[in-house]
Formats: sequence, C-alpha cells, structure tokens
Amino acid sequence: MPLRSVRTPLYCLCFLLLLSACGKQQTLQAIFQKTTPHETYARRLRQSGLDQTALGRDWLAAADRALRDSLVVTLPFQETGFFRADQARAAAYRYAVREGETVRISLTLDAGADVRVFLDAFELSPDNAPPRFISSADTAAATFSYVAEDDRQHLLRVQPELLRTGRYTLSIQREPSLAFPVQGKNDVAVGSFWGVDRDAGTRRHEGIDIFAKRGTPVVAVAPGLITRVNDTPRGGKVVWLADTEHGQHLYYAHLDQQLVQAGQTVQIGDTLGLVGNTGNARTTPPHLHFGIYRGGRGAVDPFPFVRRADEMPAAPRTSAERLGQWVRVREKRADLRLSPAAKGTATLASLVRNTPLLVVGSQTDYYRVEHPGGQIGYIAARSVVSAAAEPLRRELLAAATNLIKLPQAGIPPFDTLPARTNVVILGEVAGFQLISSAAGVVGWAAKAG
Repeated sequence: MPLRSVRTPLYCLCFLLLLSACGKQQTLQAIFQKTTPHETYARRLRQSGLDQTALGRDWLAAADRALRDSLVVTLPFQETGFFRADQARAAAYRYAVREGETVRISLTLDAGADVRVFLDAFELSPDNAPPRFISSADTAAATFSYVAEDDRQHLLRVQPELLRTGRYTLSIQREPSLAFPVQGKNDVAVGSFWGVDRDAGTRRHEGIDIFAKRGTPVVAVAPGLITRVNDTPRGGKVVWLADTEHGQHLYYAHLDQQLVQAGQTVQIGDTLGLVGNTGNARTTPPHLHFGIYRGGRGAVDPFPFVRRADEMPAAPRTSAERLGQWVRVREKRADLRLSPAAKGTATLASLVRNTPLLVVGSQTDYYRVEHPGGQIGYIAARSVVSAAAEPLRRELLAAATNLIKLPQAGIPPFDTLPARTNVVILGEVAGFQLISSAAGVVGWAAKAG
C-alpha cells in the first residue's frame, strides 16, 4: 500500500505501536555499536520487516535520495518548514564551509507538534565519493555543532519519523572554533590577510595581522601547552602554543614582551604576551601576527577559526501560514530555483502561469515548494498567490469526477465527487486540474474535453 494512500488512524496506530515495540528489542550489535538516531530508527524499520512495505521503503528511499539531491543555501540560513504525515520526505540543504569554522545547527518545533525529527550532517567529496558522516542529533537534543575540518560543501538532512505532521524552524550559523587572540579586539582589527605577497612576491603571508596598541594583551585562544618561547629574525619575540584538542600549533609573533615559559599549561584567555612590532615588523605599526599550523598540512588560513559568529539569520518575511497549502504561479513564467537567491543560482524548471505548488518551506523572500511532479525547489514569493484565497475559477461538476493523488494517467482514484458538486479549481498542469471541494477534499482530475 503506497504511503500516500494510508488514511486510516487504526493502521497508523498499529504501525507506530509496532515500531515502538521494536525499539525495545536490542541486539548485541545495537548494544556495542554506536549508531545515530536516524540509523537506529532505520534499523528498527528493518527489524520489524517494515522495510518490505511501501511505507517503510518510501522512508528509507527518501533518506538516501536526500544525500544525492539537495538544495543550495548560503550561511547564515533560517527557514520554517513543514512535514506531511501522508508523505515520506527528507529535506536536504547544501552549504559551503571553511576549515576551522564551527557550524551550529538548531531546530525547534512549533508548540504542540508531536514529531521526532532526525538531523544528520555530512561532508561532500569533490570526487563524488559517498558523503562522509560528520555529526547528528534528533529533537531530543535539537541543537548541535561541529568544527569543519576542510574547505568543503556540507549537507544537512532533515527527516521526520513516519506518519507525523508538524512545523519546524531550522537555522544554520557559523561561529569561531577558537577565541580571539588579542584582548578586546575582534576580526575588524585584522589588517593583513592570508596569502598576500611578502618580500616582493617571493613568499605569501601565512597568517593574519591583528593591529592594536603596543602592550595590548595577547591571549590563549585554546587550552594547551606552551612549546616554544624564543626570538627569531623574522617573527621577533614569538610564542608557540600546542592546541592538542584540535591537533594544531598556534603561532604568536612580533610580541613586545613574552609572559609565559615553555612547558607552561594555559587556559583560554590567559595572557601569553603583549602586542609589539619586533622581528621584521620593526617598520610597521604594532600588531600580532597569528598563524595556525595543522598536523600534516602546514600553515592554514586562521581567519575562519577566529572570525565573529554569524548574526542570527533574518526571520522569514514570507507568510508562514502558507506552509502545507497550495499556491499558484501568477506570472507568465517563473523560475523554480536550486537556491533562494535571484542571482548566481541554477534554475531547476521554468514554470508557466497557473501551475500549482505545495508550500513546504518559508524563507526570507522565497518559498520552498514541491512541484506536482515531485521536484523540490525555491520560488520567489512575489511570483505566486494563494490558490485557496484566489482560486483560478469555480465550477459545478457536470458529472461524477474521480480524484487522484498525482496528475498522472493510470493512478487509481482515492475519492469520487458526485455530479453537481461545487468545487474550486486551484491550478492546472499538463492536462490536469487541482480541485478542492466545499468539504475540503483536494485532489487532481483530468480536464474535460
């Protein structure tokens, strides 16, 4: 039985009770092997044999499909989304990260929503290898964070348990993984960045320069061990701090004074020295040269490690009341986009006027919508109208009319409206029209003639 045809509360109740009972049966593998909440739920589906039903197959297939077919967003990001009980869906968001950034993911459910949602973050490989799992959570702990290990594309999969409806708000933000190395300053004080030319182009800057008054305290950005305190021709008075938690060495140069000794253990915020311009910086204003050297990689750009946290993303300006409702394209043509942006993003499809779309997400000036053909994308809010508030037309059915779930030939009807039923037409696509009856029944019917 297809998921979209499951309508009886009794069937749903039996299914959920069965799944709950399976959760109490732990194999030795489950006890000793650490799994994510999503993997645990999928294992229970298989243990109960529900992966052999259309219901279970749809859910597992949606999880796999999300790893291959994602929308593209820019951080910071916030969206209000909607899950339907009659469909097994997983939302997937792809975003770019820099090495050293902390990515914080938070999901909140609307009051009264009784649904468990699984969150799983993956790193995407540039050679199209399978995604590498990074971190996960569910709504029992709906906020989690991780540190990006490379400049890559990451993917977040958001999937609810079966047979649940609810709204959620998702936010993805970036934060520094280290404290800022100059007391009282932030990334605005960085005056020279990674990679700029040095010594007439013979070498590149392997760090960032943070400008401050002479004598400003330079502090530990992570707990660790002081490994070297010495004086070099290029760096002047320098301090090296081993950050064992992150597997990296932190380099502080051009200090006016060094206030620690090799072998000393320090905590975040402890003073290591004072800003100066020693070494080859004697002709420049006082500043700290801050570098990060990672095991097996050498020097890396420190800026993403210490940049300020993203401000809270803008709240959606679109109408959240449209979540789970149908809208209709109002313009002659409108683009269904891969990303909620007007420029620099791929177009998934060009939609004609009166195409109905189901709203599954609300984000700034865009809706995330589902096309009748199943494709998910973003469309500008200004390009659509509420199909219910502004129906295409009203009709009196001349004959009994079968309603189907999708605008495709050969699909069995789920309901039949008798002749002379008053209906409204919400939209049209490919020889089918979306009908809503006075009783609130919504379905597709072939256009007459």
